[in-house]
Amino acid sequence: MDSNSGIELTGADRRHLRGLANPRKVVVQVGESGISAAVTAAVDAALCDHELIKVRIAGDRDERRAAAERISRETPCALAGMIGGVAIFYRESPDPEKRRIRLPSGAG
Repeated sequence: MDSNSGIELTGADRRHLRGLANPRKVVVQVGESGISAAVTAAVDAALCDHELIKVRIAGDRDERRAAAERISRETPCALAGMIGGVAIFYRESPDPEKRRIRLPSGAG
């Protein structure tokens, strides 16, 4: 289980989500100043609208990983993967009518 979000993603789920995220554009950018309330609110709003988003995070590898884990905790969502400075986040829409992503494990 992803300890940050309470969402359980299997390896197959993560691969599936990374594949779905590939053609998508980055919707939020985290600069050198780090995570602010505005960044958290933007990520939360984007997840409500899209379920799956990409966030570009500045900094070195450890800083990017820490920032991604903090976003995952604070929004709450699952970190599906990181590719360089881009983190992929997933959170199932609370509205069944808006759910577009089906996970291989059946969790979403």
